[in-house]
Amino acid sequence: MKLTEDQVRDGLTRLAGWELDPEAPVIRRTVRLSGFPAAVSLVNEIAQAAEQVDHHPDIDIRYDTLHLALSTHSEGALTDKDMSLAARIDELVP
Repeated sequence: MKLTEDQVRDGLTRLAGWELDPEAPVIRRTVRLSGFPAAVSLVNEIAQAAEQVDHHPDIDIRYDTLHLALSTHSEGALTDKDMSLAARIDELVP
């Protein structure tokens, strides 16, 4: 189910470092790690969590920095799936 802007903003208050993209129905977070191996390790953990719920973030790796983006493409909006996966990712970030 599509979330309203108020629901998204409320959900973001419970997440670490996620921001609403002002130009698209996407939430984004950037994570900096200790190096490339740590970044790849976190991506692998995120991949496992995403597979478990069949909802997959966009991930861009730049050496020690991950750029993460979540949106429910089939809905063309943000949904509970995005907020739930963002919260799970927050648990995985060291």
